[in-house]
Amino acid sequence: MRATVAVLSLLPGLQAVLSLKVGFSSYDDDFIDPNYVLSKSFNATTVYAQASIAAWADWLNAQGPWAVTTSKPFSAPSGDPHDYLSWAPYWWPDCSNAGNTTQLTDQQIWTTCPYHQQDGDFNPDVRTVNNTGAFDALSNAVLYNSLAWVLSGSPKYSANVVSYVKTWFLDPDTKMNPNLNYGQVQRGPGQQVGTHTGVLDLKGMAKLVNGILILRLGKSPDWTSDLDAQLIAWSRTYIQWLETSPIALDEAAATNNHGSYYFTQLASLKILVNDNDGAQATLKQYFSTLYQNQIAANGEQPLEAVRTRPYHYRSYNLAAMITNARLAQYTGYSAWNTTTSAGGTIHAALDFAMTIPPDDDGANELYSSIAAVASVYGDPQGKYVAFLTKAEYSYPENPWFFWNQPFSDSGWARTEGLPVSGGLVSSSVSSKGAAKPTASSSHGTTSTSPTENGGISVRGNVGILALSATIATMFVFFG
Repeated sequence: MRATVAVLSLLPGLQAVLSLKVGFSSYDDDFIDPNYVLSKSFNATTVYAQASIAAWADWLNAQGPWAVTTSKPFSAPSGDPHDYLSWAPYWWPDCSNAGNTTQLTDQQIWTTCPYHQQDGDFNPDVRTVNNTGAFDALSNAVLYNSLAWVLSGSPKYSANVVSYVKTWFLDPDTKMNPNLNYGQVQRGPGQQVGTHTGVLDLKGMAKLVNGILILRLGKSPDWTSDLDAQLIAWSRTYIQWLETSPIALDEAAATNNHGSYYFTQLASLKILVNDNDGAQATLKQYFSTLYQNQIAANGEQPLEAVRTRPYHYRSYNLAAMITNARLAQYTGYSAWNTTTSAGGTIHAALDFAMTIPPDDDGANELYSSIAAVASVYGDPQGKYVAFLTKAEYSYPENPWFFWNQPFSDSGWARTEGLPVSGGLVSSSVSSKGAAKPTASSSHGTTSTSPTENGGISVRGNVGILALSATIATMFVFFG
């Protein structure tokens, strides 16, 4: 059954029914076909996911806007506050031979002590500078506000997108310079430049571009031709940096998830500047080069499996591969069934990842990719819906359920009982289905856990809009 669902105008009442059990987390990566969103014809069982989208947008809005100039306490080594700055997350100081007779200050440690890498071991003081978390929040806010604008028709959401884009990219006082010359600086004596891994910090560009495309193609009055032209000009300069800077080119040559996300970012930006042919060529380059060595015949991702947190890295790169396939499809090039040199496919990579027990990063990092693969390849045996039903019965509340269609709701939405007053959804939605969900996964009491940027990932039976806007929640992963 298909139905046009107008959720957000009735959101307060719907939230009372749902209690919005799904807490905010930043998905590794994704791209939604704007034409699907703008069609406004959705399966009625996506009503819960639509409500979560609105809640996530409103929750993020309480924290914005974000700027590269205000999310760090000092400037990059260039002295220019408009230069993006981040520190390499897996690098730790060794001050045993610093020769100090008194306790070193943080600043002295950063510049005096040699740093060494501990792969996968996140150094929490990296978030003393939080341009990375700010951009991640920005990319999510642009996407969810654009979606909420379509679902509700409310101009407040499109106005939010305009405010955020202007603040980060265009306003003279707060704009970011179009380069990542100081991304993931490895601290220590003489370290004054960024490293190629810093390009990964802006992996959320695909989500941001996605939101802009929705406003542009939806002809939002707030997204003016002048604003569009200004962002295109910024993006073209940044594209030039991505394609010519030695730092960026080293990232393009990275064989693991770093390279995958480089091509995601570059392709999405080329779509933004209306270079469809360039975007398609970028994605063809990825699928004919790096991708060829990323999946074994059995679906294993050998370059991610050797890392310290293999469940996370498999999920992380899988999200990038799926996003690249979605971007390719949007440009008119089908990559879903492209096989690697070993005979592996995205489909096989997902199936293999599902067999691996999760590490401490959490099993839910894989869930959106499960739904994405099912929406493309189908689920004739019902193994994907069975997996999610067991892992997180209320998965139809997650925003990704809205765009990963067609996909079964396992009877959950029909069992819960959709509100039918006010024409929200058709009364033909059945109340038949599986048993009521019991307390498990996202239905338990509210819980929090630390994330790599110093915030928390909120999970549990919570009303998201009531959460304190002062909580810096960004679920940021690194490759």
